[in-house]
Amino acid sequence: MNFDEYMKVILYMTTTLNGYIATATDGTPWSDESWASYAKKVQEVQNIVIGRRTYEVMKACNEFERIGHPFTVVVSSGEHEPNANCVFVHSPEEALDVLQAKGFSEVLVGGGGMLNAYFMQKGLIDEIYIDVEPLVFGKGIPLFAESDFDAHLELINTKQLSKNTVQLHYRVKKYN
Repeated sequence: MNFDEYMKVILYMTTTLNGYIATATDGTPWSDESWASYAKKVQEVQNIVIGRRTYEVMKACNEFERIGHPFTVVVSSGEHEPNANCVFVHSPEEALDVLQAKGFSEVLVGGGGMLNAYFMQKGLIDEIYIDVEPLVFGKGIPLFAESDFDAHLELINTKQLSKNTVQLHYRVKKYN
């Protein structure tokens, strides 16, 4: 199915200057401004697609409450019990099918690095928001896990979220 005709898929992540989305121990010491911007976007689209590890970290830290309890689709190879506000699927395409069936016109992909790479490799991302924090981690989880893809981006907008944090908004160029 061609999801481009039906919905916009947005990747939204916060990174360090050197491209890490979390520390090696899953820490995300992001600014209040970055969290507020992320929560606002999640609340706009009312859904989020994440990987299993990201789901476990967010659940343990009560981050779903912080971002407004969006409808959550978790991409995982394992079997899990769904609940009223969360379903588990086996692929990004299946995640998009679920959200399309629920009538969402925009989808927010929220990590982690392996899921981000898979969505990019399959050409499923339309736009990317990156909040760049004034941090550098020596080790951590990269924005994209190593994968075989290339993407060309067009800058839509830049926005200063705070004195030290900037947001970059890109469109992913699609080539047929």
